[in-house]
Amino acid sequence: MKKIIALLMSVAIIFCLSACGKTEQSKITIVLDWTPNTNHTGIYVAQAKGYFEEAGLDVEIVQPPEGGAEALVASGKAQFGVSFQDSLAPAFAGDSAVPVTAVAAVIQHNTSGIISRKGEGMHTPKGLEGKKYATWDMEVEKETIRDVMKADGGNFDLVELIPSTVTDEVSALKSGSVDAIWIFYGWAGVACQTAGLETDYFEFADIDPVFDYYTPVIIGNDAWLKENPETAKAFIEALSKGYTYAVENSKEAADILMEAAPELKSNSELVYASQEYLASEYISDASKWGEFDPERWAAFYNWLNEKNLLEAKIDPNFGFTNDYLPE
Repeated sequence: MKKIIALLMSVAIIFCLSACGKTEQSKITIVLDWTPNTNHTGIYVAQAKGYFEEAGLDVEIVQPPEGGAEALVASGKAQFGVSFQDSLAPAFAGDSAVPVTAVAAVIQHNTSGIISRKGEGMHTPKGLEGKKYATWDMEVEKETIRDVMKADGGNFDLVELIPSTVTDEVSALKSGSVDAIWIFYGWAGVACQTAGLETDYFEFADIDPVFDYYTPVIIGNDAWLKENPETAKAFIEALSKGYTYAVENSKEAADILMEAAPELKSNSELVYASQEYLASEYISDASKWGEFDPERWAAFYNWLNEKNLLEAKIDPNFGFTNDYLPE
């Protein structure tokens, strides 16, 4: 009888220890800024390779509602989201800043600029004079182009502004409906390459470092970050592993992205080429993935203040942190 009791007690202890050893996973939602693309590859890699699970996280990846990722994260309905330093600026200006913080830079440098058909003189900003530019009619957008044109001796007032309806840069340039388009090279520029369209291109950051701001970024809900700092760090570390994997394994990472978003498989050549391009951009010259340079962040917000492009002034050092990045 003593042996039976001892055996039962041993089983009970083992069961208790086993149960106690199990930890409930923390549930996290991250909302994208757009449909899945190569900006998001590290997120899907972290999911597929089990980096989130290893960190004790149950992560749901969702696409944005009409109001965008910022609204969902600010409301607390998602803990993290994908956004951009420039589009966050109006939300940070004034006394009632939206309660989100940029916690990691997806890409280290701004890879946006103006693309045009090759040989038509738009390889520098001055060449936009007299040409048809597809505009979103945003003040920050127009002031950016005005500045880089002025630096090149050009006059923005001579640009023909065409309201942008561009959904396919290759078709728009080939048709001649517009002459120049603001693009992010990692997708639209690479798309022109893979389509065999010869182009000219200049990046804003090459002309003035003030435009080397962070786009895109990972944002987090302020209240949630404050209450769950260790979980937030675990999430960002898993993301860091995902993006580092994409840096080192471009093709495999592209395969993971297309498996998660099968609609991309119809344009796999573009996905592979875009992924190869971004492999050198995720970390670039930073010491690690996700790191913000405070001076670069502040420089762009100072420029916005100088140009009076916001309804209220913005603290140039507000809205980002490196505190959640892995050591």
